[in-house]
Amino acid sequence: MTTPIHAAPPAGSPEGAGPAALLSVRDLTMAFPGRRSATGRRGAPVRAVDGVSFDLAAGETLGLVGESGCGKSTTGRMLVRLLEPTSGSVVFDGRDVTRLSQRALRPLRRDVQMVFQDPHSSLNPRQTVSRIISDPLLVQGWSAADARRRAAELMELVGLIPEHIDRYPHEFSGGQAQRIGIARSLATGPRLIVADEPVSALDVSVQAQIVNLMERLREELGLSYVFIAHDLSVVKRVSDRVAVMYLGRIVEIGAKRDLYDTPQHPYTRALLSAVPLPDPAAERRRERIVLLGDPPSPAAPPPGCSFHPRCPKAQEVCRTERPLLRIAASREVACHFPGD
Repeated sequence: MTTPIHAAPPAGSPEGAGPAALLSVRDLTMAFPGRRSATGRRGAPVRAVDGVSFDLAAGETLGLVGESGCGKSTTGRMLVRLLEPTSGSVVFDGRDVTRLSQRALRPLRRDVQMVFQDPHSSLNPRQTVSRIISDPLLVQGWSAADARRRAAELMELVGLIPEHIDRYPHEFSGGQAQRIGIARSLATGPRLIVADEPVSALDVSVQAQIVNLMERLREELGLSYVFIAHDLSVVKRVSDRVAVMYLGRIVEIGAKRDLYDTPQHPYTRALLSAVPLPDPAAERRRERIVLLGDPPSPAAPPPGCSFHPRCPKAQEVCRTERPLLRIAASREVACHFPGD
């Protein structure tokens, strides 16, 4: 029988982010009200995000991955205050975003922007590209002429033709529409961009173009990203560190190379085993880990480790004691029995 880990929890930030982290998230929780039954009784609250903590350094990209419904998009929306957290804190550049009034939050929105998953549904079909990109500048007090000039510059920066500035979103392809969304997010000169599955709705060839664009913008403008995705190949391409979420919690977080080469959590290993390899011979040789059953409901999570009903390594302690993030093999893992 393997001995469970009982090392002291790490003091301070994960590797790659120090005390002066640009973004510091602590115990972030989001509980949605339960549905009402036919008798009018309210069901148990749905804990979509349950105690998420991480740091992000300036100029760093953190990939946030997991199955659909694990809470990664909800986490992203709380980072920019599109959703109000139930509890926890989001500290950006020394200021707790969750405690700011709407008036105090407005200047901060210049520094934190978001790119959405579906490029067409996130753009107003009744507005021209010029208005879509320049709107954030008009809100910040720019003149209409200066905002239009800046919108044309941003179109060129993201690889679009400035002469198309008076066209409408439906006149662009999906990849072009996503470039418009990226240009809009850059309008106010942000330092942090939360990208919520920015390439999942695009063709594979277009995905590569958008990923390369975001990498180039990061280098040229000194941006930091929280990159949310379910495609681990894309996350590996863009990220410095990766956080794996399951049922609203981070179960493993660490440097990209360490996590991909030697995953410690059983769930991480299962996710990585599902990523196809470009070498057919290697693909046939490797072991594929198939998880049984569906993820539990966040309205009624299992006791102990939330992954234990599907985990091939589960033991009695997993069913009764919730594992906390602890240092294991140069990263943090929420597992009683990390490793092989």
